[in-house]
Amino acid sequence: MSESHPAPASPEHRDPSADEEIRRLRGRIDQLDAELAELLERRALMAARVQRLKPVGYFAGRDMRRERELVERMAERAPRLGPERLAAIMDGVISAGLAAAQEEAARTT
Repeated sequence: MSESHPAPASPEHRDPSADEEIRRLRGRIDQLDAELAELLERRALMAARVQRLKPVGYFAGRDMRRERELVERMAERAPRLGPERLAAIMDGVISAGLAAAQEEAARTT
């Protein structure tokens, strides 16, 4: 059975305080997104350093056991997302970081 949701209020019937709260919350989301981007950049730089030190690096050197453990630890801190969603997110983060590191390495050799 599907869950029903009320239709959004038309612009002339919305509560102005709700609009202000939405703007405030979206501003906070924008701040969090900026922080997240900075953390992702730092993570990618750190992972690139690790890749240069590994005997088999980049995609061939992925450690799936370590990634599963990472997701389990993250799920404890982000239970709303849970392990399945976090696994998908971290797969994207790790893949993007590895691709960036590999491209950078190719440019410098």
